[in-house]
Amino acid sequence: MNVHEKFDLTGKTAVITGGAGLLGKKHAEALMEYGANCVLVDIAYDAAVTAAEELTRRFEGKAIACGYSITKKDSVEMILASTIKNFNSVHILINNAANNPKYEKVAGRADASKRFETYPVEDWQEDIDVGLKGAFLCAQVFGTYFAKQRQGVILNIASDLGIIAPDQRIYQKDGIPKEEQPTKPVTYSIVKSGLIGLTKYLATYWADRQVRCNALVPGGVYTGQEEEFVSKLTNLIPLGRMASEDEYKAAVVFLCSEASSYMTGTSLIMEGGRTCW
Repeated sequence: MNVHEKFDLTGKTAVITGGAGLLGKKHAEALMEYGANCVLVDIAYDAAVTAAEELTRRFEGKAIACGYSITKKDSVEMILASTIKNFNSVHILINNAANNPKYEKVAGRADASKRFETYPVEDWQEDIDVGLKGAFLCAQVFGTYFAKQRQGVILNIASDLGIIAPDQRIYQKDGIPKEEQPTKPVTYSIVKSGLIGLTKYLATYWADRQVRCNALVPGGVYTGQEEEFVSKLTNLIPLGRMASEDEYKAAVVFLCSEASSYMTGTSLIMEGGRTCW
């Protein structure tokens, strides 16, 4: 098999959680460019349908939407059953879903209840349920299927904030008391750190069944954020910029294809060099 053939995903089917989101759609686009079929799993079902229809028009493979929740095992089992019904088998799972909590504002001021000291346990539970519990359940259900067929790839989408702490200074605003300053909520770091741990666990657990598991560790993606925030963040990045929306596509194809056949339990870090400083 030559190098080009190792990237070929023709006949493969990938399930992508959070598939209607910004990066979820890009992950699907990348895989379909190389011949895969995709199942976009998202509770925003209408958005997933729209994305799937657009992808199917653009590529030779087929994309479908699935609106089941990933926080309940019976729902995840229905996702697997639906995938097999539509495509006969499944080969790739991308755990991409996350709440990505942001600091809320109330009446133009930062919501102090979202700081660590007062972060609501209800918000904590919801974020953990989607980002970690959901990834666990999907890995449990799909990984068991992969192990039985002795073939499969699990890709967990982590973050540079899973290996370094958020620099809360980039969120700060002038004229706001310290106790009311915006922060990156704690659950984001917890979820992304947990996904890296889950990656290592799964890589060793099913290695004898030819199930590989790796993590992609991306940095921030530029989507028109406030100029002040972008300036502060890019000052922390050696390459001096945030990532573009398409910048992780090649890495996703690499990690989901035979091009990375001897790679498992590893975190592929792509953050413009931020974690070097």
